[in-house]
Amino acid sequence: MPATAAAPVVLEGRNLTMRFGGLVAMAEVDFTLRQGEILGIIGPNGAGKSTLLNIITGLYRPSSGSVHLAGERIDGLAAHRIVGRGIARTFQSSRLFGDLSVLDNVVIGRHAHIKSGLLDAILRRGRAQAELHAAAEHAASLLKAVSRDLYAQRHRPAAELPQADRRRLEIARALASEPRVLLLDEPSSGMDDADTDALMADIRALCAQRPDLALMIIEHDMRLVASLPHRVLVLDYGQKLAEGTYEEVRAIPRVQEAYLGRKGARHAHA
Repeated sequence: MPATAAAPVVLEGRNLTMRFGGLVAMAEVDFTLRQGEILGIIGPNGAGKSTLLNIITGLYRPSSGSVHLAGERIDGLAAHRIVGRGIARTFQSSRLFGDLSVLDNVVIGRHAHIKSGLLDAILRRGRAQAELHAAAEHAASLLKAVSRDLYAQRHRPAAELPQADRRRLEIARALASEPRVLLLDEPSSGMDDADTDALMADIRALCAQRPDLALMIIEHDMRLVASLPHRVLVLDYGQKLAEGTYEEVRAIPRVQEAYLGRKGARHAHA
């Protein structure tokens, strides 16, 4: 059992179903995520992984079922309100502001905690500048926490970063909202083995610094899935196929069939 087994449940999905017209993209999926836990979400393309993250973050409203953050129901809330409640995410495709600096991209992630508006900038210039300065200092500390190398590039335009550093920057920007739950959608996409190893080291260091942070990671790289998550949830055709440790789920024939096909699964047992 993972060390987090006794920790409180911070995020829970109950009987989540998502229909798009006549297409059922997700059918009665349950999950729990505990404080300090890393939950891996795996499955073939089209299994419903990104649909699950979109439901959790308010981009989709489930056709039925519910999502609860620290016991409070959040499905149906606007996406920005869910961020404010403590859930942040990254996306498969980059959402960075390429013309802005690395530091400025992280400052933008602090928007939920910046109270000054346009009127403050006009009438209370000192207050607005002080708040912006504090946000920049917080952003710099986040960059250091995620990657010292990324911090060294904090004044570089985000568009000039290599792929691995862009992924790290997306994580740092998501952390800027001070989430209780961080959702990572294919964080190692486009990385080679060395970059993926560095990413795993960064995530481990982050979890050591923030032991209460809960992570949900969608990932195709099985080296990462085998190394990081405490538990793994397997989706296939929008249904929960299996759940357990990586070693437990990889031994299940139905999981092997979902990834390899029936012929490949039989060969794997030969």
